[in-house]
This record gives sequence, C-alpha cells and structure tokens, in this order.
Amino acid sequence: MIRIAVYGKGGIGKSTTVSNVAAALAEMGLKVMQIGCDPKADSTILLRHGETVPAVLDLYNEKKQALQLEDMIRIGYNGVICVEAGGPTPGLGCAGRGIITALEKLKELGAYDVYKPDVVLYDVLGDVVCGGFSMPMRGGYADKIFIITSGENMAIHAAANIAMADKKYFYHSFVSPCFAPECPILQGFPGICEMCDLGGILAK
Repeated sequence: MIRIAVYGKGGIGKSTTVSNVAAALAEMGLKVMQIGCDPKADSTILLRHGETVPAVLDLYNEKKQALQLEDMIRIGYNGVICVEAGGPTPGLGCAGRGIITALEKLKELGAYDVYKPDVVLYDVLGDVVCGGFSMPMRGGYADKIFIITSGENMAIHAAANIAMADKKYFYHSFVSPCFAPECPILQGFPGICEMCDLGGILAK
C-alpha cells in the first residue's frame, strides 16, 4: 500500500486532480481509497456522480463511540473507496479537528485492513497548515507528499507554507505547471529539488 497526500491552495484543482488520478488508478485495476481532508467535504463528489459522502466529524458528533466503519465509507466510480473528513460549522471549532478525527477513526476501525487499498490518496486543503491539516504528513499517514500550485502569488505562498510546515516531510515530489528555478520556495530549500525535462515537474 502506498499513501499519498496532495496539498495546495483552495481552488487550485486538488480535488479534480486527485479524483482523476483515483479514477485512472482504479481503471488500471488498483484498489483506491480517496480521503477528502477539507471542511467542505466535497473531494469525492465527482467520483459519486454528485452524491455527497457523510462527513466523519458529523457522524462522530452524532454517534460517538457507536460509529461504525460502514457509516463513513461510500463506494464511488469503479470501486474507489470514498471518505470525507468534514469540519465544524464555519466560525466554530477547529477545521483541522475533522481530519484528525477521520484519520484516527479509520485507523481505529481497521479500514486499511478491511478494504486493503493499494493506494490511499489524501486530498488536503493547504491554505492553513495547522496541526490538523498537517496530520497526513506529520502523523506518518503519508508515504509521499505532492503539492499542486501555479504561478499565482497566493498559490506559491500556500505552497511555501506547506513546505515550511515541516521540512523533514517535504522530500518527495513537487508538481507545478510553471515553476522557475528562481522560485522563492527553492531558494528557501536549496538542493531539495532538481529540474527534470518535463517542463515544470520538480522531483527530488
């Protein structure tokens, strides 16, 4: 099993990218689990033909210890296993709490042993890198980390914040359609990346 966390600024195209990757991997015959780590709880909506998945945080608040694995899981396109962390009412509580609760409950209830996914994709909001949103990389849930960005200032700023959240975990790959060697992120982390010949994909 390989576990990949995908970060980036809100609206940059993370959910679309992750859902398409999940669908492509499923069509190749792999068993895929996609976990939406965003209070909007809409990461997997494309895989479910517009039908939403109940948010784990909402379910936990309602059922507490009676929460079962089947309550959290929905099956999407081509058998993709869909989970949504969810978050609190806007203005109340910690948005990162939904991610922490979802990941802890999935592990506690043995989701990875029951469904045995070949690939787990975490679709993580990257505008705010608090303890909850950095959980996939800091908590040892992810084997690889990807950051999706563009040349727009706020997207690069968000990517830099994600990278600086914990340099120890920023070591796998950096995906960008238009990155330049003089990017401030690379200046801040000399030697972590080298430009390949694919016109914008940076990899260690």
